[in-house]
Amino acid sequence: MTMDMKGRLAVPSRHIPALTELCAGRLVICKHADGCLWLFPQPAWDRFAATVHSWANELDAWRRYYLGSANPVELDSGGRLLVPPELREWAQLEREVIFMGTGATFELWDAATYKAREVSTRAAGRPEAVRSVVVR
Repeated sequence: MTMDMKGRLAVPSRHIPALTELCAGRLVICKHADGCLWLFPQPAWDRFAATVHSWANELDAWRRYYLGSANPVELDSGGRLLVPPELREWAQLEREVIFMGTGATFELWDAATYKAREVSTRAAGRPEAVRSVVVR
């Protein structure tokens, strides 16, 4: 998927009804430790932020990492959101991006970065916990 030069990103249409119902299109975007951006529907952000606030003082740097980079964003009438320029630059998001759901949250990746990461993950082999997954 592509992001325009102003940082507007069209959210995949399959996610829009749920995001509209769950959080009225209000989300929070912040840095993710893996080098992508983390996108939270507002209720999920509220839970995450409460957890981060409860961390011990020795985790202050991580608290600043997540909370200090957080920006509220909102879906517009066309199902797009505006990714703040400082976060686009940090995650090296150019034009081609990957928007993926990861449960209660989403991730935004630079497409080339994600593809390289995926190749190295596969090359490292599957850990036992992954190999032993059985779908019934």
